Amino acid sequence: MSNQVFEEIAALFATFGGETYGEGVSIAEHSFQSAALARAEGADEALCLAALLHDVGHFLEQRDDRFGYHKHDRSGGDWLAARFPADISEPVRLHVAAKRYLCATEPDYFSVLSEASRHSLARQGGAMSPDEATDFAHRYFAADAVRLRRWDDRGKVAGIEAPPLESYKPAIARAAR
Repeated sequence: MSNQVFEEIAALFATFGGETYGEGVSIAEHSFQSAALARAEGADEALCLAALLHDVGHFLEQRDDRFGYHKHDRSGGDWLAARFPADISEPVRLHVAAKRYLCATEPDYFSVLSEASRHSLARQGGAMSPDEATDFAHRYFAADAVRLRRWDDRGKVAGIEAPPLESYKPAIARAAR
């Protein structure tokens, strides 16, 4: 099964990874950069895979606009949950909520968002209310989702080389159900 999961992921990246969503890099480049940032910061293997696969939901549904599918966190989280344990799927499911949380709790956070992230934020509900932020902070995997969100924000630099999908094949094999 684990090899089959890698092949599914590889097929999605081969088919859709070259697309862009307003970030100046392809979805694949962004995914590889996000995962490389997670590795560089010493994240465990599961969180590195979450960083690699956090935008898989863009591959699964039709775009809402040039910035992609705005509920990609849900579709991606569901798709990953069928193939991986929660320590991979849930940070992905929560990474959009983490953006909304950070906008509500860190005054300068909005200024680090790209144009595409600002646009999608508006489509995803905007900054959380104080009550929503409190509820989010107490959710299991919220801290991992916030870490993932920060790599997501930084992994959008044109011309940066990052390890390719193939370098994650052993980790995917270990983690896949």
